[in-house]
Amino acid sequence: MRSLLFVPGDSPKKQQKGLESGADALILDLEDSVALDAKPQAREITLAFLKTVLAMPRRPRLIVRVNALSTGLTEADLDAVMQGAPDAIMLPKSEGGIDVSHLAAKIAVREAESDLPDGATRIIPIATETGKGIFGLGSYAGATHRLAALTWGAEDLSADLGAETNRLTDGSYADPYRLARALTLFAASSAQVDAIDTVFTNFRDADGFRAECIAARRDGFTGKMAIHPAQVAPINEVFAPSPEAVAKADAIIALFADNPGVGVIGLDGEMLDRPHLVRAQRLKARADKLAE
Repeated sequence: MRSLLFVPGDSPKKQQKGLESGADALILDLEDSVALDAKPQAREITLAFLKTVLAMPRRPRLIVRVNALSTGLTEADLDAVMQGAPDAIMLPKSEGGIDVSHLAAKIAVREAESDLPDGATRIIPIATETGKGIFGLGSYAGATHRLAALTWGAEDLSADLGAETNRLTDGSYADPYRLARALTLFAASSAQVDAIDTVFTNFRDADGFRAECIAARRDGFTGKMAIHPAQVAPINEVFAPSPEAVAKADAIIALFADNPGVGVIGLDGEMLDRPHLVRAQRLKARADKLAE
């Protein structure tokens, strides 16, 4: 998934716009974008949307962001939306592997109740929204087979820290958030899942947004979350492997396949070893998945 667009769970109009945005995935939000007294209605609206879209021959992946485990609202969220067979559940304010294991158990019960295949519903934690969550990043590896990706958040983290802001005057992240971002990449690598970059809240700053997408791709993120439909196209463009990059990856893979006993190979004046092959294989796999 390159682009993951947030849409409020209580707004059919915005859900429809999200469906038309071209996003690879829609995050149907039952958490921050929905007021407490509107959550019961949001669950009903989200369930109806899930059932409608799942019947379409071509559709984005459907992810539901439930309320955090600490709120006491997660059970009701799952009771409602699991009837609509979402592709994944996004867990906010996750603080480690124990949290996703607990969520996985709750999901398993509801899969059985709804006659869904066991393990069909994946989990994507937002893993850095609390200070405690930073220290749990190393515990996601092996926590559950449902883990699909890891993402991070800077807005709730800044509130948890009591910070004045999470960005500097030039738009870059302050040190605590740069650390959270980097550790998310390491945690995703350890768990062997994709790392998804966080949102860029100033949706009118197109240049800053694009620069952040490019930096995220450079560092190893495979996609980015969006808060506005206008952000979807730039994300899809930046995170789609270019034809030149795919051609080079094909050449590297073929060269190593033709020389299985060689550890280091030269290509166009560059010395390549196994890490280059692994990067090429991962890029090729993403390109193939997009082509499907």
